[in-house]
Amino acid sequence: MFSACIVLLVLISGLLKYGFAFLFRDVILISRDGQIPFERYYIGAIFTGLFFIFLSTAFKFAVDWFLNEKVRKNLESEKLIAELAFLRSQINPHFLFNSLNNIYSLAYQKSDKAPEAIMKLSEIMRYMLQESNEPRVQLGREIRYLENYIELQKLRFKGQAYIELSISGDYGEQSIAPLILISFVENAFKHGVASDPDNPIKISVRILNNQLHFEIQNKKSLLNKDESSGIGLSNVKRRLDLLYVGKYALDIEEDLDTYYCKLDLNL
Repeated sequence: MFSACIVLLVLISGLLKYGFAFLFRDVILISRDGQIPFERYYIGAIFTGLFFIFLSTAFKFAVDWFLNEKVRKNLESEKLIAELAFLRSQINPHFLFNSLNNIYSLAYQKSDKAPEAIMKLSEIMRYMLQESNEPRVQLGREIRYLENYIELQKLRFKGQAYIELSISGDYGEQSIAPLILISFVENAFKHGVASDPDNPIKISVRILNNQLHFEIQNKKSLLNKDESSGIGLSNVKRRLDLLYVGKYALDIEEDLDTYYCKLDLNL
């Protein structure tokens, strides 16, 4: 129906245009061959009208496409922000629950190290509340966060936790998405063995040529089975896919006794 109305409008406009031209036929309808016949002028007017209709329609479709594309990208951006916020919200309560359990254990045992543990947790929570909402944070802050977490775990193990932490390279000007590395470290303590001096938890953080090389290895615990195992790692993998698409390589290997993880990340 709409197309028929457009065609009818073009036909009528062609007639009106010829009628106007006929009034000034001595000026408009004159060519080298004499007066332009009705059929020739009318067909030309129709084609001219169709051309401008096509041009305006194409312009309208182009404008609508660009506007819709802008709306789509905004929606995708909002969806990404919402999904990242959801993944971070899953990390925070899980870590807080474990840390409070650790401090409760120290307090229950009336350990003199309980105040120190509370201070470490305070620093950790300050980082999580103030820094983790930013898209990127200084890498030094993220590393300090890991160090606080490890120190808190050592207090829980009463000095019987064996961790080899190695940090090398210049990370002063580097930045990273917050809470990327903690899930790997937390997984090592939660599902590994930290009290075996012959098989310590080994953590390596190297910064080289604007790349982060993170490695962690731990002896697996056969007694610590948890239904939530793997949730933290699934979340961090999803965040890596969203934030560092094409810019990271994650390698996880495990056998009956050992769990090994390596992350290479373009900063």
